[in-house]
Amino acid sequence: MYVSPGHPKAKKKRNWKAILKKNAFGWAIMIPTLLLFGFFVWVPLGKNIVMSFFSDANFSTFVGTRNYELLFQMDVFLASLGNTFKYILWSLLIGYLVPILLGFLLSEVVHAKGFFRVALYLPCMISGIAVVFLFRNLYGDEPYSILNVILGLFGLPAQSWAGNVDLIIPLIVLAMTWRGAGSTALIYLSSFQQIDNAMYEAARIDGAGAWERFWRITIPSIKSTMLTLLILQIISVFQVFYEPMIIGNWGGPVNSSMSLMLLSYKLAFADFNYPVSAACCVVLALIILTFTLIYQGVVKLLDRVSGGAKA
Repeated sequence: MYVSPGHPKAKKKRNWKAILKKNAFGWAIMIPTLLLFGFFVWVPLGKNIVMSFFSDANFSTFVGTRNYELLFQMDVFLASLGNTFKYILWSLLIGYLVPILLGFLLSEVVHAKGFFRVALYLPCMISGIAVVFLFRNLYGDEPYSILNVILGLFGLPAQSWAGNVDLIIPLIVLAMTWRGAGSTALIYLSSFQQIDNAMYEAARIDGAGAWERFWRITIPSIKSTMLTLLILQIISVFQVFYEPMIIGNWGGPVNSSMSLMLLSYKLAFADFNYPVSAACCVVLALIILTFTLIYQGVVKLLDRVSGGAKA
């Protein structure tokens, strides 16, 4: 059937051709990346979900939700689930507040800003495994560990740092904060630099000190950044893996530092219970997905509120 050039169908057809012609090169560049991403991420993820409903890694017998029932009956799983929320609590008390303060102090520095930025970011350039072994030597129960050597200089007895059930999670979070606080502080610093200096100058003229300027000007101006980094930190804490494995000696003492990620690894490669390990990964993924959806909902709500306020 003939379609005149002015007909809407012809216009739509020409638009599709223009779109294909315009984006063909970009799509051609993306296709190899998408194929690799799908092969190394989505295919294993799909197999992991399917495996959680079978009796073994060969998908021989469908068992329904039995692996999930076995998982929730494990004391170590319940302990690791509770530990994960302890990690979140301590990361909010230590790892979330410290970068904000460091970023604010960097914004207040007048001289040698470049030096302090490099000094703060330097731990982020060190391998995570190297940092964990460094803090393992710091927290060691042996008399020659760094903290115990310092105590010995003051005539105090050696302490069991990493072997203390009540201290192990805060100590692990402290090591994580030491490594990652610098990069987060620089993100906050960039947010601080976007605040109008006239507000700070007016506050200084009125006699406001550094902390008063921080609470009355800085914090209200970076709420969106704080919310984004809060959710990202919570999501990252759910994926804690090698810190409790090395510092806590495989989640010890008495599973007091065991995380869901480490538990999944132990179930798969120590107990060779791949289906239950897959179920543990699915539970972890659902928890992270829940927090991600909450974050997206809060962001949309804030956008609507800010849009309504501007209107």
